[in-house]
Amino acid sequence: MPIPSDYQRASLDFERFMVDARDAAGLATTNMAWNMVVGVLHTFRRRLSVAEALRFADVLPPVLRAIFVSEWQPDAAPLPFADRAALTREVRSLRPAHNFSPDDAIRAVAQALRRQVDEAALERVLATLPPGAREYWAV
Repeated sequence: MPIPSDYQRASLDFERFMVDARDAAGLATTNMAWNMVVGVLHTFRRRLSVAEALRFADVLPPVLRAIFVSEWQPDAAPLPFADRAALTREVRSLRPAHNFSPDDAIRAVAQALRRQVDEAALERVLATLPPGAREYWAV
């Protein structure tokens, strides 16, 4: 069996995602978008059980899947979803001296993410997650 195409083109797809996230957020560089992307993924992950997080990770492209599970504390109890302003503050709390996340950071990353994943698969997974999950990834 050949190497799956998702893995063969993982770097190219990730770069395309980062450019989309950068542009959606109105940032100047993909380096500026990095902490935003990590913050958005990790803020979401903190609201899921291990099983829920793994179901969500299955719909992500390989590099985003790796970022999503990086530095994870799977024994931590899931946090409740909060309002968008509180979630955005949490996104911005990641490396705050180097975090350029705009007010619409979650929407910007959601927009870029939806261009990289199978939308039907994403919606199916979101329907199995706690209330607030679908709204988090709304564009």
